[in-house]
Amino acid sequence: MTEDIHKRMFVTCAHEDRIGNLPEQLIASILEKLPIQDAVRTSILSKNWRYRWTTMCALIFYKQFSIRFAKNGAFGRNGFIRIINHVLFFHKGPISKFVLHIPNMLLDSFQEIDQWILFLSRNGVREFFLANSCRRYELPSYLFSCLELRTLHLVNCILKPPLEFQRFPNLEFLSLRYIDFGANSGRTVIDLPRLKILLMAKCTNAYNFNIKATKLQTLNVIACPDAALFQLFHSQYLTTFFICSMEPIQGSAQVEKVSLTRMLSNLPNIAYFLTNGCFLKFYIAEDIPKWLPHKLNSLKHLHLLNTKFGDLGQLQAALCMLRNSPNLEQLIVRNEHMDIYFDEEAALSYLEASDCLDQTLNRLQTVTIIYVEGSKPELLFIKLLLDHSPTIRKMRIQLRTVDAHKRLNFVKNVMGFPRVSVNVEILMNVTCV
Repeated sequence: MTEDIHKRMFVTCAHEDRIGNLPEQLIASILEKLPIQDAVRTSILSKNWRYRWTTMCALIFYKQFSIRFAKNGAFGRNGFIRIINHVLFFHKGPISKFVLHIPNMLLDSFQEIDQWILFLSRNGVREFFLANSCRRYELPSYLFSCLELRTLHLVNCILKPPLEFQRFPNLEFLSLRYIDFGANSGRTVIDLPRLKILLMAKCTNAYNFNIKATKLQTLNVIACPDAALFQLFHSQYLTTFFICSMEPIQGSAQVEKVSLTRMLSNLPNIAYFLTNGCFLKFYIAEDIPKWLPHKLNSLKHLHLLNTKFGDLGQLQAALCMLRNSPNLEQLIVRNEHMDIYFDEEAALSYLEASDCLDQTLNRLQTVTIIYVEGSKPELLFIKLLLDHSPTIRKMRIQLRTVDAHKRLNFVKNVMGFPRVSVNVEILMNVTCV
């Protein structure tokens, strides 16, 4: 009996030694991969693990964590605010990464969250993720004291930089969703000398967000109709550019209207370009030249969303880009919204002219056209591509209609078009609506 007890004690001690004697880096790695509440519980594993969680460099309060503790209120026992206050109170040392989801709950104010950001600004935070599901949160000035930031991701906030704020010297990744920049920000230009990726979606008063980002490589601007980011277009490093609006853009005295010519001329190294008809409609000049001052020699992938070739302005802008992209390899046209119609006569006359495209697309290899209605402008556009693309290998077309007669005529017309490429494969399928 005594021998069995000694054996169990030996096994227990050996087990504790194996856990307690793990390398420091391995313990830190294990803690970072655990939910915060489980990381706190590791204090019971051994003496060497006790309060190790208080020195974690990454504090992650994901959505599941927030929703769980929000059920207990903000300041109740095990309440959302109270739990996070407890973690930060015991924390020691720097915090390199902080992820926070604010749940949809009743909060009298964001005072506690302001204090958390103040705490972070004093602890060298480098990655900050704040996703807010509550009412819109006006970020405190403390955020702009976090000069070590490399990554900043914000959702559903009001972002108004202080007038005296000049730069985030180390920021490389910036993601902004449902952000309001305020009506009177003073138009201060913020210098982001290391920024490589900027993502913006559904932001308002974006014309007040003026930045200088000379090393920007990727720019995504989705559904920000009043964005005035034209200084970004001068980035010689910009290779990926997505910009589109979900609805027609209305003119505004606060938004400088820039011509498509000027915009494209300032993108010398763009390789991936995604845009849509609403954007092209607003940003085209009254007269679009056939030739840009500088060709888009780097552009290889062009993606057009909801671009109506029956609208002369959108058609001319699209053909301008094709004509001035001698190294284009892939073209994708995707039309999902079918509720906008145009007087197609002007576009048809333009498409039927012999010099409509006036350029051979010598590098174009694949074309994908999704949700085609089967209209005459669409047919003529497809014919134009087949007639000017000697290296095209595959064209995929998805027709969207319930009219069997219309489907048959469309297929007959496309298959009967002359093709300058002898190797092109045309694939067609139908989506019934």
